[in-house]
Amino acid sequence: MNRLALSIALFSLAIVPLVSLDAGLAESRADDAADCNKGRGDTQIRGCSQIIESGRLFGKPISRQRLAITHANRGLAYDEKGDYDRAIEDYNTAIKLNPKNAWAYKNRGIAYANKGDLDRAIEDYNSAIKLNPRYTKAYYNRGSAYDDKGEFDRAIQDYGRAIRLNPKDAWAYNNRGVAYRKKGEFDRAIQDYDKAIRLDPKDAEVYNNRGVAYAKKGELDRAIQDYDKAVGLDPKDAGVYKNRGAAYGSKGEYDRAIADYDEAIRLNPRIANAYYNRGLAYAKKGEFDRAIADFDTAIKLNPRYTKSYYNRGLAYAKMGKFDRAIADFDAAIKLNPKYTKAYSNRGTAYREKGNKDRAIADYRKALALNPSDELARNNLKSLGETP
Repeated sequence: MNRLALSIALFSLAIVPLVSLDAGLAESRADDAADCNKGRGDTQIRGCSQIIESGRLFGKPISRQRLAITHANRGLAYDEKGDYDRAIEDYNTAIKLNPKNAWAYKNRGIAYANKGDLDRAIEDYNSAIKLNPRYTKAYYNRGSAYDDKGEFDRAIQDYGRAIRLNPKDAWAYNNRGVAYRKKGEFDRAIQDYDKAIRLDPKDAEVYNNRGVAYAKKGELDRAIQDYDKAVGLDPKDAGVYKNRGAAYGSKGEYDRAIADYDEAIRLNPRIANAYYNRGLAYAKKGEFDRAIADFDTAIKLNPRYTKSYYNRGLAYAKMGKFDRAIADFDAAIKLNPKYTKAYSNRGTAYREKGNKDRAIADYRKALALNPSDELARNNLKSLGETP
């Protein structure tokens, strides 16, 4: 896991209310109609359900168009509650009642995306765009789905279309910047973050994302400046403290790094990466007991955290606890059988225990996986073996 991995959400699908049921509806019976139109959560669900169950509006049978909107608004409320299956059921009904409304396809696509069904989401965004080729949010959300699938070029194309349709959409620039960063095109990412910040200078997430791009370029002071700005705008975002801690750690300022990881953990005690990174900082300071305690917690939160096993093994080895070190290197190799460094360091632990044959076997395995592993090569030579 990358130490500067964003803990934040780098491209939200931005669900928005679909369509107003119109002023006349909102003004009649301040309860059901207004709640369905402008309410949130259970209030909106209750208001929409009353209209759907009665089938009447203003004492008259409700029209298909208004019934479609009512189902769509209830679907939105279910989606916001995380009840995606019910949301999809309502969007299905809305589409059946009025198959030419692009917004119903777009919002059903959001529900599918929230469920992790990205292919269905993209199908719905395609339908929305076919009905309305200038539907900015449909391009934007399809770009988010392509990004989640790792299809960054397609994501960038869709964000570009959204930007051409609405050049003042700060989040379209931000999300395109995220896609460029994932491609390793950090300068392009920073250019997009710059534009997003000019459009919305109060958005903490964009400063955080630009900080990540600067950190990836090795411009740690600039990264820290952006993280400082993000903290000033949103002091409760644990991910920003974690990222700033990583930047300080990369600069060798371990006390500052630990202070930031402390705050990240205080705000969100379940971020495994924050414990892992704090463990690395403690290890760099030679405080191996503290490092091991943090690696323990990271593993408890994420039992498949390969690097936590590996680095805990290194800490045990530094303390001369070679059996424990070997057990952790074993665990890391089990999770990642091509983990060269784990083989090499397990070989050293075996060597320290006097088990020359196993040490040689591990060094040879490390070299087989990575012929440029000079540590393994030199260790073999020191044991009188030909690499």
